[in-house]
Amino acid sequence: YGFERPDDFDYKSYNEFFANYLSVLYRRGRKWNYLISKDRPIKKGWKVKRYVRKGIPKEHRKQVWMIISGAQTLRDLQPGLYRTLLQTHWQQEIVESIRIDVPRTFPDNIFFRNEHDGNRLALFDILAAHAHHQDSPGYCQGLNFVAGLLLLTTEDAEVTFWLLHVMVTQILPDYYTNDMLGLLTDIEVLAELISMKAPPVYEHLRKHGVSWALLTTKWFVCLFAEVLPIETVLRIWDSLFYEGSKILFRVAITLIIINQDRILAAPGFTEITTVFKDITGGYEVINCHSFMQAIFKKPGSISSSLIQQLRAKCRERVCQEQARLRQR
Repeated sequence: YGFERPDDFDYKSYNEFFANYLSVLYRRGRKWNYLISKDRPIKKGWKVKRYVRKGIPKEHRKQVWMIISGAQTLRDLQPGLYRTLLQTHWQQEIVESIRIDVPRTFPDNIFFRNEHDGNRLALFDILAAHAHHQDSPGYCQGLNFVAGLLLLTTEDAEVTFWLLHVMVTQILPDYYTNDMLGLLTDIEVLAELISMKAPPVYEHLRKHGVSWALLTTKWFVCLFAEVLPIETVLRIWDSLFYEGSKILFRVAITLIIINQDRILAAPGFTEITTVFKDITGGYEVINCHSFMQAIFKKPGSISSSLIQQLRAKCRERVCQEQARLRQR
């Protein structure tokens, strides 16, 4: 996907993982080829869900993401919308915000390095078109990374626009609004879930005054892009497009559970924040296949009804805090 390896990249662990993962990719590829080669369209069901959880092959992600997310249905209803939005009048304030953020998107990626590169220009168009869609909340920092990775994966600007639209308006509503109410609510929901699934960690952070927003805002804003290894992020997004936002909680909880001992061993505020940065780059997350198996086992049951209850409770708390800050 064009990402350069950092100086401290663990080549040994990666090579060990990938040697075994190639056979997994081959088996998954054969099954997906058979599924897609049938004349019948892909329909949601237990078999497709199981296939998605085990990973969508790179060559099929564009098509499958569009179908399982519902983006293809929306595109078919408004086939010329993206081109129309590119030709509409854009608000200067939004344009300037996007113009500032595009060069900051994946600076370690060879496909975004040159300011005259086609990917940079396409990313600008995608973000501007999305911001001016009538159902869009506008532009919010962090969307550039989400759209950028969608573009690198699909290699198609219009497909990226539709996937971004579904992500922002349907899968994660209120995440990318001015007050980021949905995102802040879900960070509070994560804290509540940690108090249930890993109470020692919850108490340890409370004792040292470490806020969950400080530790996990980037996780939620970027949907783990710029946080976890790229293939792991794409495997997460496979399930995110199919199963929705609950996947983000499963990923976050699993990261914390498998690193609970390291977190609890951190003696203070600074050390805790350092551990949370370190846990996103170890072998456990490089091995995307075993990590994705873990996210459906380690956290245990997380029902949709529980998420809804916690969101209602936490949303009220966040709204009260925002109202209090506005009155200052």
